[in-house]
Amino acid sequence: MVFIFNVNFPERRFVKQALQSFFGMGPNTCSRVMARFHLHDTARVGELGQSQILELNAALDGMKIENDLRRQVLQDIQRLRDTGTYRGRRHAMGLPVRGQNTRNQIKTATKQNRVERKL
Repeated sequence: MVFIFNVNFPERRFVKQALQSFFGMGPNTCSRVMARFHLHDTARVGELGQSQILELNAALDGMKIENDLRRQVLQDIQRLRDTGTYRGRRHAMGLPVRGQNTRNQIKTATKQNRVERKL
């Protein structure tokens, strides 16, 4: 088992999948980080050396991912609510925020609006 950013990953897991499991690390960001450390797409976590793991942890520590990013998203939504913008009011009511129709399709859009962002 290898620790990357305080998360325990099995050695057979791909590095790309391990990085993308963090909140805020999509395919593009993950590819940039892997290219920076000269890792190929099929590299496994067990193949990384101790120095590579330390450098990777240092790089991830400097990025805004996981709890820092979640907190920022919540603060942005709260700022929209406090200023009374249209988007803020839609967030507060649990309605679609990005212009979706509210007739038949409201269930899907409402579910998307409620995902882990309610205060």
